[in-house]
Amino acid sequence: MARLLSLLVFSLLIPLTFGSSLAAEEPAWKSLFDGKNLGDWKPVNFGGEGEVTIEDGAIVMAQGVALTGVTYQKKPPKTNYEIRFEAKRLVGIDFFAGITFPVGDSFCSWINAGWGGAVVGLSSIDGEDAANNETTKYIAFDDDRWYRFRLKVTPEKIHAWIDDKLTIDQNIKGRKITTRGEVTDSQPLGFSAWQSTAAIRKIEIRELPKKAE
Repeated sequence: MARLLSLLVFSLLIPLTFGSSLAAEEPAWKSLFDGKNLGDWKPVNFGGEGEVTIEDGAIVMAQGVALTGVTYQKKPPKTNYEIRFEAKRLVGIDFFAGITFPVGDSFCSWINAGWGGAVVGLSSIDGEDAANNETTKYIAFDDDRWYRFRLKVTPEKIHAWIDDKLTIDQNIKGRKITTRGEVTDSQPLGFSAWQSTAAIRKIEIRELPKKAE
């Protein structure tokens, strides 16, 4: 009887131990912004940009003539990584959560609320920007509301979520991935807003195991 009980306890412990080891292997998120100082982020000299300040734990990029933004001064991963952040638009009618990011040896931008406030997509794929390729979506964004954004890059795909809803699922294998000229200075990793005042906070990144999809 005692042996039977021991075997039963052992069998119950196996899935618990296995589950714990899986949880332990989950890649950890690393903060890229402490909410107090720009730290490794630097305002970009786009020309006609607005002021960049820290307010209430967020990077605030004030409305400029065209672009206002910040660029990360360290080297981010080139692929097999995820980045997440929260953003909101305070003033303006155009994109407030534009992020330029590495894709292998190239770069791409995820535009949110572009082209007058509704276009979401990647710029650029095979030379076509966010308003003119298969990633184009039309989403209404409210002012002064925090949205959660998450981006995943692997050698095969780019995935993107807004408030945990999958918005982009793009196969990039064999495709030409580039950025528009306006955001070249956002490379390798940067945020920007077009003629809008935007706030960015809770910026985190994690590296993923190879072949993660």
